[in-house]
Amino acid sequence: MAVRHRLIEATVADVWRVLADPARYSDWVVGTADSRPRRGNWPEVGASLTYVLGIGRWSVRGRTTVRRCEAPHILELEADSGRIGTARIALEVRRWGDNALVTLDEHPLRGPAGKLHNTAVDALIQLRHRSVLARLAQTVEAAPKGAREAV
Repeated sequence: MAVRHRLIEATVADVWRVLADPARYSDWVVGTADSRPRRGNWPEVGASLTYVLGIGRWSVRGRTTVRRCEAPHILELEADSGRIGTARIALEVRRWGDNALVTLDEHPLRGPAGKLHNTAVDALIQLRHRSVLARLAQTVEAAPKGAREAV
């Protein structure tokens, strides 16, 4: 299981505002582009969005569905990358002083990704998590101060 933490110099509400915006998904999720709502009201349970998942010249349409949402602290997603399979992606956002501590926990569920899951795959996921959390922090921290405080 690949678990990684990141301290984000913003409030829990600031982090949640980005996580709850389906248009921002491809801003912080590595390898995705052109995210848009598919069904429901993101991030309510059952809501989903689509995106293009690209690696080099290769690309495929992906879909992510909300499986659990306890705003503003817990968001669990199931990402479906077609033939590759699905993965559980769990984000927990905790208050840490004046900032937010984000924990990202991901593991393959179904399809080839789930069947071939091993420690080498976890090591690759850890590298991806480093980038995902860095991009999330950058997206949250780059928001104009007035937008970060409004809610």
